[in-house]
Amino acid sequence: MADHHDHYKEFDYERVTSPMQEITTGQAVTGAVIALVGILVAFGLPLLLV
Repeated sequence: MADHHDHYKEFDYERVTSPMQEITTGQAVTGAVIALVGILVAFGLPLLLV
């Protein structure tokens, strides 16, 4: 039997997964700011309400 997997390609581009994708400095800073706000809300708000 012939191996048909070598001849079939679903997409014209190679598959890229998240860890392989490059991110910009702006995207990294935005993620860090969102994480910091989330940490402040999760820990800071309950401490203020006590």
